Amino acid sequence: MTRFLRVALDCRRNLARTLCLTAACWPLLACGADVGLAGLFPGKVLLTINGGAPRTVAVGATTGEGVKVLAVEGDTATLEIDGRRRVLRVGQNVAAQPSGKGPAKIVLTADAQGHFYTTGKINGTSVRFVVDTGATLIALGASDARRIGLDPNKGAKGYVNTANGQALASRLKLDTVRVGDVTLNNIDAVVLQHELSPALLGMSFLNRMEMQRSAGTMTLIKRY
Repeated sequence: MTRFLRVALDCRRNLARTLCLTAACWPLLACGADVGLAGLFPGKVLLTINGGAPRTVAVGATTGEGVKVLAVEGDTATLEIDGRRRVLRVGQNVAAQPSGKGPAKIVLTADAQGHFYTTGKINGTSVRFVVDTGATLIALGASDARRIGLDPNKGAKGYVNTANGQALASRLKLDTVRVGDVTLNNIDAVVLQHELSPALLGMSFLNRMEMQRSAGTMTLIKRY
């Protein structure tokens, strides 16, 4: 077997596991709201809206911007934004621009260590990603692949470089990859034979985006 690609996984060693060190993007909202979950408390949440100061909102209450807090459960809060339910963890952000104006755009907020996390969908199945510009392709672990219904035995076999040395993997095509309002089709990916959580959002997705960095945010704008 020959090596068919390079996937950089060094960033996996030191990723924080606490709920406060997470960030995500979600679909674009018609109202253009920017909502972040800054904290969780019994029966209430701490929200930042449109860059304003954090404010406490009780479960069942609705803010002046139309953001309603539906529930607090474990380490997540369920919000209703623009008529849609969103489940956020502390540090996650829902960022948007008015729909129908300009190309689709994703805005991510970095965690305390500078990593960018997001929840997307592969072939319609929810997958947790971390943005990794050092990964040639989207990289998935065995469990995520099984949930999605991917058969690695149908892909071309090869070896990839990981933080723990070479690992056997299969290269295949993903029908659809969706992050926020951005949906790409026929995307190259690699499925590792061992676990990898979260999955890596690599350059087979990112190279079709215009990437802009500013302070602790990353903006991805669909180019084609």
